[in-house]
Amino acid sequence: MKLVVKIGGAALENKTTLHKCARAVVELAQDGHRLAVVHGGGPALTRTLQLLGKKSAFINGLRVTDAETRDVALMVLAGIVNKSLVAALGAAGQPAVGLCGGDGMMFRARKKNTSGYDLGFVGEIAVVEPRWMEAIWGQGGIPVISSVAIGSDGEYYNVNADQMAAACAVGCHANALIFLTDVPGVKDADGSVIPWLRLKRVEQLIRESVIAGGMLPKLEACGHALHHGVGRVRIVPAEQAHMLPEFYFSKLECGTEVLEV
Repeated sequence: MKLVVKIGGAALENKTTLHKCARAVVELAQDGHRLAVVHGGGPALTRTLQLLGKKSAFINGLRVTDAETRDVALMVLAGIVNKSLVAALGAAGQPAVGLCGGDGMMFRARKKNTSGYDLGFVGEIAVVEPRWMEAIWGQGGIPVISSVAIGSDGEYYNVNADQMAAACAVGCHANALIFLTDVPGVKDADGSVIPWLRLKRVEQLIRESVIAGGMLPKLEACGHALHHGVGRVRIVPAEQAHMLPEFYFSKLECGTEVLEV
């Protein structure tokens, strides 16, 4: 099977959690599955921007990205964060190849248009070229993809990592998309985790402001993946990453499974 695993920025911050995620991904790969890993790096990016004296602003969970912020995002996400994850996967026993969306023109972006405000160099994925992932899989490796992509104008764009992961899953015809996050799952109004969440209910929870912030682009990404042929989409707390090898063989008791109907 083809599986895309998105590892969130907060999960990458804790070395114990990072290595737990890496071991789970490697175990799946060694079981014969083709794994692609897409990662964020929001906390590391925010921290670096603060060191440079730049404040971060967010609209509907997306970082407003001027040219300088974009350049820092390219440095942090495609640099230290990407290579740290490559190293963790290697230490867990599987070779990994670190890439960003611009490498091999693998992910082509266009500027994300939003009504009423300008996010700057924030993009959305327009085209995915999966042959580079196929080439890495053919050599027994794991592609590790940072969430920056290049536009037709030759500019790099910062892409929300959840939406990058969904585009990756659709582009390579993945059987499943799994989000490893620093939250236990999608929560209801009373704070309880929703184990099975249908997209129709997502719309209701957004209207009621139960779902907001960074969960908005994540669930938008879930819907995009399901609407475009990805078989299963699940949000799993990164602390429970060791359960991933049982994803298709037992009922997971943690996280939220997002369903199309």
